[in-house]
Amino acid sequence: MESKKELIKTIDSLSTDEKKEVLSYLRKYINIHPIERDWNISAEVILEAINRSSDLTQRGVKGIIAEAAFKFEILEKMKGIEILEFEGNEPYDYKVKDKMGEIKIQVKLQRKKEGRPMLANEGYKRLSSNKYVVETQKTRGGKDKTKQDTRPYRFGEFDILAVSMQPSTNKWNSYMFTVSNWLIKREDNSKLILKFQPVSKTSNNDWTDDLQECIKRFRKGVKKTINS
Repeated sequence: MESKKELIKTIDSLSTDEKKEVLSYLRKYINIHPIERDWNISAEVILEAINRSSDLTQRGVKGIIAEAAFKFEILEKMKGIEILEFEGNEPYDYKVKDKMGEIKIQVKLQRKKEGRPMLANEGYKRLSSNKYVVETQKTRGGKDKTKQDTRPYRFGEFDILAVSMQPSTNKWNSYMFTVSNWLIKREDNSKLILKFQPVSKTSNNDWTDDLQECIKRFRKGVKKTINS
């Protein structure tokens, strides 16, 4: 019987089509993810379903991927950060803790339009044409007891906004961060965060590509509003 190293060497020597045959054979016995067992369907079928879905559905899936990638690509690679578990439908995606205390983080995906990164002035004309844009509102809408729209986020519901820049960088480990209290408020209600927020293409005094730096900015408690 061939050793593991010899077997790997043999596989490496195969053509692409031959490797696909080997993979197809192994997939009969090995699941890529537990969801295949839970749903009783292969990952290939799940991916094909996503591929055949509408742009709106794919945008939703990519938003979920951005949230998951944030954990694996950012949080788990940071030293001194503990990811806290929580139950219920909270207005943030992650709650983490460092030696200074807890931080609540909301993760959003940079918006695209017609297959390209959407610019801020395409969200609102008054915003910059030299910045990208992110949509900051909850996926599901509704009304509270006072019949107010519950889809907009309120200031204070999370501490940091993390924006996945994958639509413009094609990298799932690329994020821009800002302090939530620095976001632009709605003109009709200063307690609510404006739906479309301009996102800088590079790090500056408003946005940074370093989460640790953004945490420092949040902790300083500076009161300001990002440039539009």
